Amino acid sequence: MLRATGEPLTIEDVELDPPGPGEVRVRIEAAGVCHSDLHYMTGDLAARLPIVVGHEGSGIVEALGPATSGRLAVGQRVALTWRPRCGECDACVSGNPVLCRYGRVFATENGLFDGTTRLHRGEERIHHLMGVSCFAEQVVVSETSVVPVPDGVPPEVAAIAACAVVTGVGAVLNGVPGTAGRPIAVYGVGGVGLAAVLGAVVAGAHPILAIDVDHGRLDLARSLGATHTIDARDGGVAEQVLALTGAGVPALIEAVGRPATMREALACLAPEGLLVAIGLSSADAVVEVPINDLVQRQKRIVGGLYGLANPRLDLARIFDLHLAGRLPLDRLIGARRPLAEVNEAYDSLKAGALGRIVLTP
Repeated sequence: MLRATGEPLTIEDVELDPPGPGEVRVRIEAAGVCHSDLHYMTGDLAARLPIVVGHEGSGIVEALGPATSGRLAVGQRVALTWRPRCGECDACVSGNPVLCRYGRVFATENGLFDGTTRLHRGEERIHHLMGVSCFAEQVVVSETSVVPVPDGVPPEVAAIAACAVVTGVGAVLNGVPGTAGRPIAVYGVGGVGLAAVLGAVVAGAHPILAIDVDHGRLDLARSLGATHTIDARDGGVAEQVLALTGAGVPALIEAVGRPATMREALACLAPEGLLVAIGLSSADAVVEVPINDLVQRQKRIVGGLYGLANPRLDLARIFDLHLAGRLPLDRLIGARRPLAEVNEAYDSLKAGALGRIVLTP
């Protein structure tokens, strides 16, 4: 539970209401530790408090509310997604459900579809983060926030697939056309950036450049398929990219979310190059773009929320690729900790932990 920004999370017993219409109750098996939660914990992003955090998880369906669609069954293993899917708004109908109109309801009201919560301690209402709140033993979520997980996919892999992996892999597969045989760079190889490296490998990109300030992360990126690594602490990132590629890279995935790295990433692009931004920052962060460089060299910058994915379709594809041995997602997991060590896990994350930390209730 997050009760105050800047304070440690607390472990508390809370009451969970039964699932309402179109909702399900899920027993959590694993939950990933993501920087996005940290933004809420520090106050970079606003949320209604108190709130149960955690938005990257997997578990087993234990109960169905009334008026569910029949798509899910009790006992089914599922991954949790942090964007709703009403199925009726323009974004959902056009095949871009991560921009569903209810995403803003989840983000501003910190409840479920009706804006209310299923969590409380007596009369104290407790809020949901992104409609998930999976740093818990059980959750009640909209049935549109879950995706079935096939047999053979471990809970830890299912959990990270629903956020870090679909964001990183999706940014390449969905956001960068014509990747095979062409250079690509990934700036920032934490959990999401490492997934982007795996996506670049699956897509057949070559060479694959990984950029970071941490030697351990760069070594891990190379072991996952990066052909070249660049230590950003040495400075001159754009110059190093140009030296390796000649004209720059036709595509770059920016997984850091800082103005300085965004500016460097833009300088790494070749003419007509594409920058896909997938790293979140504080709500007031802005980046200055050199207009003439943008216009004269026809560079493009696009946002890649959730890897530009259609989660119900893309997660099934990701699970299939993992089971086929094409996406070794288990290698993205850096450490496993019990839920009671959630604050220690975030200390490790801030200290530059390698791979994705996974919590188990």
